[in-house]
Amino acid sequence: MTIVRRADLADRAERAAVEAFVATHPGGTPFHLPVWGEATAVGCGQDFRMLLAEAGGELRGVVPLTHVRSPLFGAALVSTGFGVGGGVLANDPAAGRALAAAAIDVARELKCPTIEMRGGVPVEGAGWTWDDKRYVGFVRPLAGDDDAELLAIPRKQRADVRKALAEPFEISIGRDRRAMAEHFRVYGTSVRNLGTPVFPKSLFREVVRQFGEDADVLTVRHGGQAVASVLSVYWRGTVYPYWGGGTAAARGLRANERMYFELMRHARQRGCTAFDFGRSKVGTGPAAYKKNWGFVGEPLGYPTWTADGAAPRDASPLNPKYRLKIAAWQKLPVAVANRIGPLIAKGLG
Repeated sequence: MTIVRRADLADRAERAAVEAFVATHPGGTPFHLPVWGEATAVGCGQDFRMLLAEAGGELRGVVPLTHVRSPLFGAALVSTGFGVGGGVLANDPAAGRALAAAAIDVARELKCPTIEMRGGVPVEGAGWTWDDKRYVGFVRPLAGDDDAELLAIPRKQRADVRKALAEPFEISIGRDRRAMAEHFRVYGTSVRNLGTPVFPKSLFREVVRQFGEDADVLTVRHGGQAVASVLSVYWRGTVYPYWGGGTAAARGLRANERMYFELMRHARQRGCTAFDFGRSKVGTGPAAYKKNWGFVGEPLGYPTWTADGAAPRDASPLNPKYRLKIAAWQKLPVAVANRIGPLIAKGLG
């Protein structure tokens, strides 16, 4: 018989068991780890819990759940909040079904009309849908050295990378206050230009603090000014460049090309063997950019549960109803956008 209960993550033995389960499961991601849920919840003022499925005294599955609340976008139970991965992680179908059912109980208890699973397998049952047409993920092995890495990049993009390598950029990798401040300024500028609000500084700070040496910031400077920056997580031999972007000057300087190539080099030196370029929506510019680097998009599937009579939450910037808001946001001064953006973005989940 499968039993589902809430994890006691303050208990060292139980926490270690959860971490070991995630680390050894083929579908495990850093977004399943307790540290991700805790860091993002603290950083954005949300609530986090993890459910465990047990059978015969053995851990059979986990699902991390973030309770995301927003006056603009509504409430949702997300696995996992602010991540592109997560969802039910189980060793057998019975445990998976039990965790999905328990998640519905939590959603009803918290009065959340929607559960968003960021991964996993389709879930059968009333209220559940499956979408594997909207997002694709981009992952490929890292090459053995710089020369091989360049050859792995298609010719046209490789030419841009070579030009970026010839520029007198300064490359900095760190986790200190300066690194975090530069990253926030650059990333905030980048997302403002895209018309979306920036996440709180506390989110970035908590992820780096709680992941410790398994997270850092790589920044590209030109003439002493930061023009591109990316916050990455390293886990199970894979680097995840998660929050990255560049200023208006970055494109002409090819600073983003230098940033990602330097990150590949840095990750390889750390012992990583794979580069996870993250997810993108099908048919968008970011998806095309990743393909230019030689990455092949693989469909990502997301189960969603919606309560009877409720409309699914859609906070996507591609939603037509946000078009005018995005256009207005792009015109805001960066200082203003970076001040009020976090108040909005912390509710996106």
